[in-house]
Amino acid sequence: MILLGVDLGKVRTGLALCDEGEILASPLSVITEHNRDKLVEKITEAARENQVKKLIIGLPKNMDGSEGESAQNAREIGALLAEHTGLPIEFFDERGTTITAHGYLNETNVRGKKRKAVVDAVAAVVILQGYLDGNRSRKLEL
Repeated sequence: MILLGVDLGKVRTGLALCDEGEILASPLSVITEHNRDKLVEKITEAARENQVKKLIIGLPKNMDGSEGESAQNAREIGALLAEHTGLPIEFFDERGTTITAHGYLNETNVRGKKRKAVVDAVAAVVILQGYLDGNRSRKLEL
């Protein structure tokens, strides 16, 4: 089943897709949109265009595991996306994903404007891949 990973940001939102076998996440795009309604429309459009069956949204928890304003915003956008797409929504703890994304970009020597343009999509890949790997581990334990 094709899943869409979403890394919500204040300025940019990264999107990533996985293959039908739910093995590998890949970057899709970055949406630059401040307006919540337009952002929801653009994510909904990406989900429809790519025949997505479920949305995995990064949940920005605080380092102590509590949920603050950013997490509440993610949950609100998740509810709007569920309403607009009719798709199931799951949240994935995204603590450290942007740091991991920057690490990957450092390893591949991506710098400057190019880095700024892709870091959010790479963070969405980290979120989605973490979700996929966690699901695979849970299935193996059964």
